[in-house]
Amino acid sequence: MSPRLLYRRLARAEVVTWTLLIIGMVLKYATRTTELGVRVGGLVHGVVFLAYALVTVVVAVDRRWPAGTTVLGLVSAVVPYATVPFESYAERRRLLTDRWRLAPGGAPRGDASGGDAPRTLPERVVAAGLARPLAAVLVAVVVVAVVTAVLLWLGPPVPQR
Repeated sequence: MSPRLLYRRLARAEVVTWTLLIIGMVLKYATRTTELGVRVGGLVHGVVFLAYALVTVVVAVDRRWPAGTTVLGLVSAVVPYATVPFESYAERRRLLTDRWRLAPGGAPRGDASGGDAPRTLPERVVAAGLARPLAAVLVAVVVVAVVTAVLLWLGPPVPQR
């Protein structure tokens, strides 16, 4: 899957999960009918949020985004519905492409992304993952699952009444 398509899908999934969470919050706090929407919507949103953050970092490393752009991409997941405008911004700025630069046979040497061998530790990690995509997806799923489990174990960010 290309960086462009993966990023677009996760940006839109973030919007869907924000909507689920907001509906759940309305049901819990405004109508006081159920908190199931917050439990389910919050869990789904949290998993997609973590996946979006992970993919933002991977794409940023692959495309050599400036640090500020990477932070902006990460922050866009915190603001409801901001991932789609950020994805559009990244598309307009040509920060998203159809090829992984660090993948075997990726972007040709000398293209705008600097299509060359990995130079930094993060680039080597991303290149290794792109060389073994099934293993990389498995590792990503495990990382997201472990972080989700730890956050669930820690509990909500504010004390419940």
